[in-house]
Amino acid sequence: MNMKVLYLLLAVVGAIVPYIFLAQHFGTAGYGVKTFVDAIFATPAAGGFTTDVLISSLVFWIAMFARRSRGKGPNPALFVALNLLIGLSCALPAYLYADERMRGAAPQRG
Repeated sequence: MNMKVLYLLLAVVGAIVPYIFLAQHFGTAGYGVKTFVDAIFATPAAGGFTTDVLISSLVFWIAMFARRSRGKGPNPALFVALNLLIGLSCALPAYLYADERMRGAAPQRG
């Protein structure tokens, strides 16, 4: 399996799997923002995991915008939206997939 296909597969999995857990949460706790924030910081383990994902997302955004400012990589707007609406587990592999597609379309250098 080539990397482009793997990234696409992981983007799909990264979109579906978190929503299984989120659907369970919202089904039992409702859609309140306060309830959601309370849940993601409910324990030190959950808070550690949440802050890890938030920091990783920030680094991802910085890297995408830095690459784009150098004329490399796809436009970050879609991947910021994916990150906010779905999560890093979808946005990062989707970005890597798009980047691989761009490289495949560009002339290859030795």
